[in-house]
Amino acid sequence: MLDFSDKSFSDFFASELKVSIDDPKYAANGGSKGKRLRHFLQTCDDGTAVRTLEALWEYRSEYLTRSGSADPVANAQVRYQGLISRLTGGSKPSRPSVSPQSVPVDRAAIAKIKADLLQVAALAPHARGYAFEGFLKGLFDAFGLVAQEPFRLRGEQIDGSFQLASEIYLLEAKWHAPPIGVAELHTFHGKIEQKAAWTRGLFVSNSGFTEDGLAAFGRGKRVICMDGLDLYDMLNREISLTQVLERKVRRAAETGAPFTRVRDLFPY
Repeated sequence: MLDFSDKSFSDFFASELKVSIDDPKYAANGGSKGKRLRHFLQTCDDGTAVRTLEALWEYRSEYLTRSGSADPVANAQVRYQGLISRLTGGSKPSRPSVSPQSVPVDRAAIAKIKADLLQVAALAPHARGYAFEGFLKGLFDAFGLVAQEPFRLRGEQIDGSFQLASEIYLLEAKWHAPPIGVAELHTFHGKIEQKAAWTRGLFVSNSGFTEDGLAAFGRGKRVICMDGLDLYDMLNREISLTQVLERKVRRAAETGAPFTRVRDLFPY
């Protein structure tokens, strides 16, 4: 099946559908990837089948682009659209596209968020990382960004996810003493590239990023960055998190740079 290994096939289902495709029930007709997929599609509901096929179609399109191969299936696009149409009764859904509104947060809520961040800073070093992830989920929830708590794929930890406009973002959260360098940025971007084509990433490093690391990481990636000073400026000036992220995304689209400070995006 395409270029899936057993591991990447399992990870794909875990990240896209929160399904363990390795469950023995999907191997009722055989343990190959194709047979497990076929059994899964035969036993799941139509909505899940549509989401599965859309995610696989996106992956397939990327695979053909990467490999430079011609499509081996005649009229593949037409056949795919016909299948989706039959499953949806003629109304094809798109990828997740619920757009959260820019939620204004009152001053009492902002004061609580500031207090929560101070509590994280007061913790012992080994406890700060998990507490920081929890703080960020609360922050995203406060601004209506449909946050999800950390989850683990096979051999891979994801610190959470959220939805901004029509895009799904995976989160990497670090509370390190040294600023983040290129190795950590590349590792996170590698996780993003293994997911659906519409997946993006937000790397939040309380201690910031090294200039050399950002330069070596390069431009045009699917990741935007935020540091502790950004959080301070955003909360202190009572700027909406949604506005901050939208402006960071736009600046990254215009310049290719993954990191632009809040104070540069919102000059005094």
